[in-house]
Amino acid sequence: MANIRDVARAAGVSIATVSRVFNNLELVNGDTARRVLQAAAACDYWPNEAAKSLTTNRCNAFGVLLPDLYGEFYSEIIRGIDQRARQARYQILLSSSHANNDDVFNAARAMLGRVDGLILMTPDTVSPDVVARVRKRLPIVLLNPSFAADGCGSVAIDNYGGAYAATSHLLQLGHRDIAMIAGPAGNVDADDRRRGFQTALREFGLDPARAETEVGDFREAAGHAAGLTILARRPRPTAVFAANDSMAIGLLGAAREQGLRIPDDLAVVGFDDITIARYLNPPLTTVTVDIFGLGRKAVAMMLATVEAADAHSPDREVLPAVLTVRESCGAKRRVGLTQSPR
Repeated sequence: MANIRDVARAAGVSIATVSRVFNNLELVNGDTARRVLQAAAACDYWPNEAAKSLTTNRCNAFGVLLPDLYGEFYSEIIRGIDQRARQARYQILLSSSHANNDDVFNAARAMLGRVDGLILMTPDTVSPDVVARVRKRLPIVLLNPSFAADGCGSVAIDNYGGAYAATSHLLQLGHRDIAMIAGPAGNVDADDRRRGFQTALREFGLDPARAETEVGDFREAAGHAAGLTILARRPRPTAVFAANDSMAIGLLGAAREQGLRIPDDLAVVGFDDITIARYLNPPLTTVTVDIFGLGRKAVAMMLATVEAADAHSPDREVLPAVLTVRESCGAKRRVGLTQSPR
């Protein structure tokens, strides 16, 4: 294998010059840098990143630890993280924590020395103490955290506001018997979306305790199973708010199996606005969140933390969640109850 001496010889420069080029130091003129890079390509030279990090005190990589890697929500977060990281000439190391304290700590420990910081979506069972232990060794940016952690930046989605807007839309259309397919109890996203749903019902003079709520795991099969339970109820709800689009898609499948027409027999709203939502028949009304932007924002925050020359006060940002109305809710209905929001 070619080494740094081979590249220096082929480019006609010193070993120090080759090192400066690969360490991104702005001490080499453009022509010389191009000659070094061409020589490195011709030699098939791979820089030793571990050795490089000893010189620069940087790995030029971020760790990304998510509770799950399934589904479009996580793939869009990863895509946003990867794109913004590559723009800054960083790589990512990706792992799944499986919602376990030990897994989070062990994964972070395995990344130590390989990454400059950790982007972490804290599972619901992960304690602040674990985050604090990792933070002593690595900068951390939290995604959708259920708690504030000293010294950690965070980026979150306005789950409460998005769910409130979705439920209010159904109520404004005239629906009064609205069911919900919620995410798992204890999940911060699911809990905030349920709170938004309940607040909207209260403001229209309805009792949230009387609204049927089935719990799922954010996957299509859970939405299908919850949908069959909801649709078997008599009287059947006229509308359903699903806490994410995947469960809404499962619900739509259950409705088709029952011979129901959407939105004539049942109005449906989802959350996330994954790509397929607009191509369903009918297209799904849903809460649009910039999942891709969530990943990009996390990297931007991490870059600001890692590259800050002095003490940096971690940022905290909440991204908006905006209702996108399509055809799965239909037109305004006539109902006997005419109460308006208080």
